[in-house]
Amino acid sequence: MRSYHPSEVVRGAEAPLLASLPEGTLMRRAAHGLARVVASELRERTGGIAGRRVSLLVGSGDNGGDALWAGTFLRRRGVSVTALLLDPARAHPAGLRALRRAGGRVVPATSDHLGDPDIVLDGIVGISGRGSLRPVAAALVDAISAPIVAVDTPSGVDPDTGATDGPAVTAAVTVTFGACKPVHALAPTQCGRVDLVDIGLTLPEARLVAAEPSEVGAIWPVPGADDDKYSQGVVGIRAGSARYPGAGVLCTGAAVAATSGMVRYAGSGASEVLARFPEVVVSPSVAETGRVQAWVVGPGAGTDDEACATLRDILATDLPVLVDADGLTLLARVPDLVQGRSAPTLLTPHAGEFARLTGNRPEPDRVGAVRSLAADWGVHVLLKGRATLVARPDGHVFVNDAGGSWASTAGAGDVLAGIIGSLLSSGMPVDLAAAAGARAHALAANLAAQDPSGSGAAPISASAILSRIGDSIRLLRTHIAES
Repeated sequence: MRSYHPSEVVRGAEAPLLASLPEGTLMRRAAHGLARVVASELRERTGGIAGRRVSLLVGSGDNGGDALWAGTFLRRRGVSVTALLLDPARAHPAGLRALRRAGGRVVPATSDHLGDPDIVLDGIVGISGRGSLRPVAAALVDAISAPIVAVDTPSGVDPDTGATDGPAVTAAVTVTFGACKPVHALAPTQCGRVDLVDIGLTLPEARLVAAEPSEVGAIWPVPGADDDKYSQGVVGIRAGSARYPGAGVLCTGAAVAATSGMVRYAGSGASEVLARFPEVVVSPSVAETGRVQAWVVGPGAGTDDEACATLRDILATDLPVLVDADGLTLLARVPDLVQGRSAPTLLTPHAGEFARLTGNRPEPDRVGAVRSLAADWGVHVLLKGRATLVARPDGHVFVNDAGGSWASTAGAGDVLAGIIGSLLSSGMPVDLAAAAGARAHALAANLAAQDPSGSGAAPISASAILSRIGDSIRLLRTHIAES
């Protein structure tokens, strides 16, 4: 698992090291790692290191000090280094002296002094900074055409929420020290590639984590020698309607593709489902469905009184239940259907559905918002987005960066619900099922977007995502042997 620690936790872990090590040791340790990454970037992007040009955007405090010391180490390797000071009176004294001794150039922070660097280091603000870039810094960043390497976190982006409320740095690479911070998972577009430099911190167990592909592949259900269709998991799907028959097809098809032992469909779209997936067992109602080990309810299923009664009946069982789409709309009206339920429950809203459930959109603090809903209602919550979040009632959160927004297409949520429902029926814990399902879904979307001609990516549909679920699972399981 990759762990993400809030800035307050990281500062607390730094404190004993700062007290026990000689002054400046921790900063130079971080700067050595930063300089190594920048040197590697220079070599890869320009073919060399000596004689290349690096500009440092230097703010006040330790983040600017990290940049200055990294510039010092780069200067010793023959790099031409220019430090642009945004607040000269508050620039880190030791770092500034070291850079000057190494032959670095120190100038005021203006676009005239920016020059034509090969790489720019963003040392404007660190994990203590909040809010957008100030006008002078924003104008300077706006004038940059070279790749930016952010020091610890991109300036102007909140380190704990990933939110921006104005001008901010968009980095090609972010080099972080000691621990990844929430911003690195929540704002992947702003951070670019994230490289972690170990500086010797001792950290508590993280409450925000991301599963690696090999970990997802390792827990994906695979039939054993003694398994049958019942022992592999039987999932019930209550989705689709006369108005939205496709939701039932997509959700049911995803459950089939995600390797359920059996999929039972209950609803009015039986003929459409059977036309695509003849292996599904259909029935006209939930009461006539037969034995299942988990339920998916809501996608395209309607919001009338009959749909509400069906949702009530399903939630009255002692089975794991995933509630999505129209089911969430009903819960927003009648939350006591699920609040206090003892059996495992997973709600899978997008931001608009989240607002209907809680009265507020999840931004800017998506992690805090999803934790609150999970704790208040006593359920698991999957909040959809480029960075999908899965919260347990106890506050532990999985995050999955989709690597793009290819799944932002009509019907993709129905596919995700079917995948997760299949995993729930296998007996997998709710948070792991949701996290693994989100990972496989995102990978299937990215695979579907690949242009066979090699000319790039192309717009996709939910049906295309459904068609690549099997490939996604195989790739995830391939990672087991590679890890």
